Amino acid sequence: MLRYAAIDIGSNAVRLLIADISKTENGYGFKKNTLVRVPLRLGDDAFLDHHISARKVEELLKTMSAFKNLMEVYHVSAYLACATSAMREAGNGADIIKMIKKQCDVDLEIIAGQREANIIYANHIEENLDIKKSYLYIDVGGGSTELSVFVNRVPVASKSFDIGTIRILDNQDKEETWEEMKSWVKEHTKSLKNLAGIGTGGNINKLFRMSDEKEGMPLTFLKLKSMYNQLNSHSLKERISVFGLNPDRADVIIPACEIYITLLKWTGIKQIYVPKVGLVDGIISLLIEENLSEAVL
Repeated sequence: MLRYAAIDIGSNAVRLLIADISKTENGYGFKKNTLVRVPLRLGDDAFLDHHISARKVEELLKTMSAFKNLMEVYHVSAYLACATSAMREAGNGADIIKMIKKQCDVDLEIIAGQREANIIYANHIEENLDIKKSYLYIDVGGGSTELSVFVNRVPVASKSFDIGTIRILDNQDKEETWEEMKSWVKEHTKSLKNLAGIGTGGNINKLFRMSDEKEGMPLTFLKLKSMYNQLNSHSLKERISVFGLNPDRADVIIPACEIYITLLKWTGIKQIYVPKVGLVDGIISLLIEENLSEAVL
């Protein structure tokens, strides 16, 4: 069995996905084998102090060592480890990369917002899009939001904005960044008819599961707004007890809703599809594209 692994060092959580690769009629596909998520919340340090604290660095090193051991036990033949917004902003990001290489023997790449968007594209969700519609693709993370516009299944514009759930919780989102995002999204969607949304990220995935909507059906703007109002009417403790949310999800889900709802309002989008994929899925797809010309199953 050929196995690949993806590591995503995000602003809220650090994830490892180990996937089994198999041949399909249309090339190669993968099945998720193991997914480990550790809520390190590096963004709190990065966005407030522009420096990852010694305690968080130690926790990250322990996590990377555990991930390395799991990859060895699962006989992973190729992996890609990417760090996003928090590590982009941390002044000691480059030093942390060296420490991870030296102590854990894991090669880590700090990726720019555009590369992050490109990796998420590697999921090729456009293959399942309705050719008659245009789409605004919204990926909300802890430190940044990646936006892309698809017309005729082709990405025609994309941009990363420093607006994310942890950043909002820490009051580190800037008014001018919101304005920049508003003007960008209006400029690139104003002429598009029949516009729908696509949402990715842990929060929208969780919202979709909570909505009890059928697989493949979109979440409506009204449903999303209603869920937001319901969640926001409860305290943090109540969101954990009443809705069964993990503590590290119960706080970020509110600013995530605000980002999605704001973008849907600005564009007049009434429906958002949730394909339940993220950066780790994109990394696996990218590894398949890059390696399978040489790999033998």
